[in-house]
Amino acid sequence: MNAVLEELSSRHLKGKVRALRLSLMALLTGGHILLEDIPGLGKTTMALAFASALGLSFGRVQCTSDLLPSDITGLSVFDRTEGRFNFIRGPIFNNIVLIDEINRAMPKTQSALLEAMEERRVTVEGVTYQLPEPFLVLATQNPVEQVGTYPLPESQMDRFLIRTGIGYPPEEIEKGILRQGSIRDEIMHIPALVRTDDLVSAIAAVKEVYVGEKVTDYVYAIIRATRNHPLIQAGLSTRGGIGMVDAAKAAAYLHGRDFVAPEDVRDVVHAVCPHRLIFRPEHEGVDKEHVLNAILKEIPLPLT
Repeated sequence: MNAVLEELSSRHLKGKVRALRLSLMALLTGGHILLEDIPGLGKTTMALAFASALGLSFGRVQCTSDLLPSDITGLSVFDRTEGRFNFIRGPIFNNIVLIDEINRAMPKTQSALLEAMEERRVTVEGVTYQLPEPFLVLATQNPVEQVGTYPLPESQMDRFLIRTGIGYPPEEIEKGILRQGSIRDEIMHIPALVRTDDLVSAIAAVKEVYVGEKVTDYVYAIIRATRNHPLIQAGLSTRGGIGMVDAAKAAAYLHGRDFVAPEDVRDVVHAVCPHRLIFRPEHEGVDKEHVLNAILKEIPLPLT
């Protein structure tokens, strides 16, 4: 799996190593990832390259205010020759689904993703359809202060294992992009760098990564600290704690270990936790990253 990251980050997606690594961690754990940043930084390009390199099917949904749930899940169309309705599957029926600018869709349309993200299935007109495995929703979100956005409700934010950004590329890399132009055509021809069987085996191996008692205590100490913090109204839920452990398992696997070290947990906290914290109304402007750093400094890293 690391070979895929090295190939993409060295040749096609320079400067996006962290976002690629977190996307792979989400895929290996069965989670989903939310990329939050301004338009034009290559989020869609990264998703295309990621799917191509893994040899997985790819679907894309461009969210707008008039997007309907059926535009994501699919709909039944009457076939005159057969005299019956046939279900036409929507873009959600792919291994990797890019939901572009998710917060430009109306809340009703956003809710169409909840069952797919949590249960790996879609129910349309009373019929349930299973989604392919592996399955990853890679959503992008514009900053909430931009025009025409609808903030994601807490229940949907909690469905994303990881939230991160891409940021501006380093100077030399951006100058290279300006000289060479878009690499979208090149990305469409990236060969699969890993076999599906190997990817399935990696997903199974991540599930078997060992989590010791000291690591569990460390995770719980972080959860408890967020719940008792004076600035935080709602700390991490149990689902958030499970997400922290799952992400740490993936991090350990990518480091070539079959056990989770406390450092793995510390390294994934900032990707897994901030979007799950709800601050008190009078403290909504406080930097969540700063608060998490303070919490981590107060909790000693256990020795294993």
